Amino acid sequence: MAAEQDPEARAAARPLLTDLYQATMALGYWRAGRARDAAEFELFFRRCPFGGAFALAAGLRDCVRFLRAFRLRDADVQFLASVLPPDTDPAFFEHLRALDCSEVTVRALPEGSLAFPGVPLLQVSGPLLVVQLLETPLLCLVSYASLVATNAARLRLIAGPEKRLLEMGLRRAQGPDGGLTASTYSYLGGFDSSSNVLAGQLRGVPVAGTLAHSFVTSFSGSEVPPDPMLAPAAGEGPGVDLAAKAQVWLEQVCAHLGLGVQEPHPGERAAFVAYALAFPRAFQGLLDTYSVWRSGLPNFLAVALALGELGYRAVGVRLDSGDLLQQAQEIRKVFRAAAAQPEGWPPPFLHPRGRFQVPWLESVLIVVSNNIDEEALARLAQEGSEVNVIGIGTSVVTCPQQPSLGGVYKLVAVGGQPRMKLTEDPEKQTLPGSKAAFRLLGSDGSPLMDMLQLAEEPVPQAGQELRVWPPGAQEPCTVRPAQVEPLLRLCLQQGQLCEPLPSLAESRALAQLSLSRLSPEHRRLRSPAQYQVVLSERLQALVNSLCAGQSP
Repeated sequence: MAAEQDPEARAAARPLLTDLYQATMALGYWRAGRARDAAEFELFFRRCPFGGAFALAAGLRDCVRFLRAFRLRDADVQFLASVLPPDTDPAFFEHLRALDCSEVTVRALPEGSLAFPGVPLLQVSGPLLVVQLLETPLLCLVSYASLVATNAARLRLIAGPEKRLLEMGLRRAQGPDGGLTASTYSYLGGFDSSSNVLAGQLRGVPVAGTLAHSFVTSFSGSEVPPDPMLAPAAGEGPGVDLAAKAQVWLEQVCAHLGLGVQEPHPGERAAFVAYALAFPRAFQGLLDTYSVWRSGLPNFLAVALALGELGYRAVGVRLDSGDLLQQAQEIRKVFRAAAAQPEGWPPPFLHPRGRFQVPWLESVLIVVSNNIDEEALARLAQEGSEVNVIGIGTSVVTCPQQPSLGGVYKLVAVGGQPRMKLTEDPEKQTLPGSKAAFRLLGSDGSPLMDMLQLAEEPVPQAGQELRVWPPGAQEPCTVRPAQVEPLLRLCLQQGQLCEPLPSLAESRALAQLSLSRLSPEHRRLRSPAQYQVVLSERLQALVNSLCAGQSP
């Protein structure tokens, strides 16, 4: 797939989005005659983010797009020549010009899968020089995507399945690429839509948005729409002056709410009328520009009832300040009262007790936003909150609890021989050799643990008793899984895509299914039970021998 033929190519990384030491190592490999040595790297993380017990694998589509378009252009090579030693052999730069990923093979966790520490998100094999150059861009593409997807999944778990979540953090994101990544992978993690139009165009993320306070404050109330007439929704009958109709309804609304008819801001009402004329079937009111109770709510009701008389139904209101929970509950009470339907009264009308017969008003959506974090979300998601849609920006795109996944990309084999990093810090030791990964499941289908083994070992079978080594254990333990699920799928073989990648929506569905299968103890966001990743006996024996300085 050529980059220029890929409609999403603008969102992919470029080969020089990398660290300089990747280029200096490439020169070292080439000078040592090792550029084409067969090598394998693994990309993984060491600890689950946010103090939780799970992560979601994300970024695979971006990685595949990057790998299939990978090619150093003349300008790239010329720049590298300017930062490498001036006496570098020109043949090295000719080698760089010929590089692509046609000999690279990738195995990966499917996008949207549950991921746990030490289990590879990607296994990348191919010529040593090439797969070394891939380290930084692949980490960049996977780490933030997985972090945002996991953060979004946590917010979805707090919100529960019924609340709709809108990602609206583009203006708070770390640059345009970060904004596009955040919008894409917050959707994968469980959000319903995004305000980011580019994410809709390039990635197919559902987009949503209405109006800001600036739209409301731009109107004074003296403006005259060029065409104030609105035809009935059914398309039959003469048009009606919506502003005049809203003014008539305002008098009844103010009487119902105990307000003077002069209290609601006329500019706000003019803004609502203008928006309703543009979007009569999708009218929403932003209520807190001046005063929710004295202006925003009565103006919204006046315009909504005027629309209702023409057969249209307003769809929602938004709150962006104050006590969102309390305001939502009080507004819902007003809507319910206004929607009451005494018998024997033709619609629409003002009942002598001050209630309108407009039943649809009771179900108008209440949307809230305003720096909502996990704690605020939990409050808004509680039973009886009356909030339907929650817009979250900063707290999803910046991942304030943990700004980095801490992903790493480590060499595990060269020329078919295992390689292991030995260090004084046990946490930074790596697991050697080409490996396979399996998820061991209980009889109810919930994950028990993940197991890593050497690639040449027999595939474990359901019902088979397995001897495995938990992290730091002095002795093995046994487990008999009811089901065994292979984790790593062949994604790219010798540069060729092995099967069509799932759509973003399909990966989102996989993420929600995977989370639903995870036990409550592991899904818990505060002090969760830690999910185990265990080693086969043969892999543990290889680790022990390399730690003891013995040849494998």
